Amino acid sequence: MESILFQDLGNVAYDTAWDYQEQLMKVSLDAKAQWYNTPELERLKGPDTVHHLLFCEHPHVYTIGKSGHMENLLVNNAMLKELNVSFFKTNRGGDITYHGPGQIVGYPILDLERFFTDLGRYMRNLEEVMIRVLATYGIVAGRLPGSTGVWLDADVPGKARKICAMGVKCSRWVTIHGFALNVNTDLNYFNYIVPCGITDKSVTSLQKELGRPVDEQEVKEKLVYEFGQVFGAEMIIEKPVENVVV
Repeated sequence: MESILFQDLGNVAYDTAWDYQEQLMKVSLDAKAQWYNTPELERLKGPDTVHHLLFCEHPHVYTIGKSGHMENLLVNNAMLKELNVSFFKTNRGGDITYHGPGQIVGYPILDLERFFTDLGRYMRNLEEVMIRVLATYGIVAGRLPGSTGVWLDADVPGKARKICAMGVKCSRWVTIHGFALNVNTDLNYFNYIVPCGITDKSVTSLQKELGRPVDEQEVKEKLVYEFGQVFGAEMIIEKPVENVVV
């Protein structure tokens, strides 16, 4: 059984969290490079990579993936400043999305070679974690064919709405970026973008679906538990990290 180190970074700037992910990824990539360069007869085990799962909350920010389209950002720089929203072009997959208060953002840094080498399966596993957690709140969630993320009423014309967006990067089977689950999110910020480049579907949150604010710490605990269950891993809870410095 693999072990995954879990850290809750709290409220942290998007670029700081991104730099931290890249740093953790580099540690694993360096370990894999060293292992590949070791003569096969001297290899006692696999590469000394370390799995991580990071949770955080970001100040208001729009991010766009490497295949995204700038026309899906519906405001100019002056409006971004007025809204107090940052903007970043990222190296993840997917189009544009929003991160902000009341949203749980998860960044798994995993060496998939120690789980399975199938990126599609990895995305389905991330979705499965969300689906299981939402079920504990009585919410039936699922997948939308041809799209990533987790949806409600995906098969009902005119009612499909996304509650969790996803976008990842994978290098030599080591992952960064991840998912964003709307818990108590102010959904008005999605009005200034075309979320994930999808024009005919809306977004939602746990709060909106349940009609009440939701305990975010409780949601985090459920996410960590289900992550371990879905990936068949031991989750090791590390001391919460504040003011991440990279």
